[in-house]
Amino acid sequence: MRFSGRFPKIVAAGLLAAAAVALPDGMAIRAAAQVAPAVTERTEKLDISVETVTSGLEHPWGLAFLPSGEFLVSERPGRLRRVSRDGKLSPPVGGVPAVLARGQGGLLDIALDPDFARNGYLYFAYVEPREGGSGIAVDRAVLNREKNTLEQVEAIFRQKDTASGTANFGVRLVPAEEDTLFITIGDRFGTRDKAQDVSSHLGKVLRINTDGTIPIDNPFVGQDDALPEIWSLGHRNAQGAALHPQTGELWTAEHGARGGDEINVVRRGLNYGWPIITYGVDYSGAPIGIGTAREGLEQPVYYWVPSIAPSGLAFHEGGAIAPWRGSVFVGALAGKALVRLEVADESVTHEERLLTDLNERIRDVRTGPDGYLYLLTDADNGRILRIVPAR
Repeated sequence: MRFSGRFPKIVAAGLLAAAAVALPDGMAIRAAAQVAPAVTERTEKLDISVETVTSGLEHPWGLAFLPSGEFLVSERPGRLRRVSRDGKLSPPVGGVPAVLARGQGGLLDIALDPDFARNGYLYFAYVEPREGGSGIAVDRAVLNREKNTLEQVEAIFRQKDTASGTANFGVRLVPAEEDTLFITIGDRFGTRDKAQDVSSHLGKVLRINTDGTIPIDNPFVGQDDALPEIWSLGHRNAQGAALHPQTGELWTAEHGARGGDEINVVRRGLNYGWPIITYGVDYSGAPIGIGTAREGLEQPVYYWVPSIAPSGLAFHEGGAIAPWRGSVFVGALAGKALVRLEVADESVTHEERLLTDLNERIRDVRTGPDGYLYLLTDADNGRILRIVPAR
């Protein structure tokens, strides 16, 4: 097993409350309540405080930071909300298309264009209902804050495959250089062999231009039997993704089956092996594929046995928590922790597990514009958490 670390204890507990007012359509406007005190934890590098920015979110999935200082949060049932600096939740943002919220699917990741302050574009991924099943869609839109609605909503990606499964959707959105966008797409569980099929979007990392066109330098452009959006293949279910702050390369955190969760550096045209090779086994205990390695298939930078179910990935390069600078953070769903990794080049040299006593599924991890870490907890009453040095 390639992991290590200790399990710290929480030394002070916080109190949470939220009020909800039911609306005729079953949605709610929730007002965040006062939270006191913050939770304090001793870690290997420093003592930290875990503050609740807001609660009352229903299975929040993706988090973005607006220039106004507000947060933009997606809720898996199909709602997009703004959260003020003091934690007040807006009514649901209007203009979100129909979302199929079933199983692990629904409204998933959101991301702001790097030039958002000028062009106002944001991107969001969701599961759209289709005849015979569902598929991943990615739209581009402009947020009208005064009217609390999305405008100029346009489709920039529609997954080719329609599938009936309700698991392993992915999806993370990562804007990159030259107006491109990375999209991680899962294998939809029952169709895992599609991860090796370049005529399918399933089990891939895709790269498109932010207007929905295809970059001419994508690896499969011009290949008749392949989809030109594909950047890499052989992925199971990447729910964490971020660009390395120094190299600009895409790193992902990917679910295995029973064991075999992976951290990968995702490069142009490479095959990451699923389901031919893996460090996990099937849920029945049966082996998957041929083993853990084969020539021509990429090895992970790091893997977990047993699984932690990683979701969300963030680099803390230059962040405000100085002892953690250079660390990589990954949320854990099954593991109910925040995982800190120390990395040298492309090797993980140490692992520390944090917030285990919170007993929360961590869905997303972001370094905010203020340099602190922000987390989403995956629950009926989900929260935005902020981690700062203890005072």
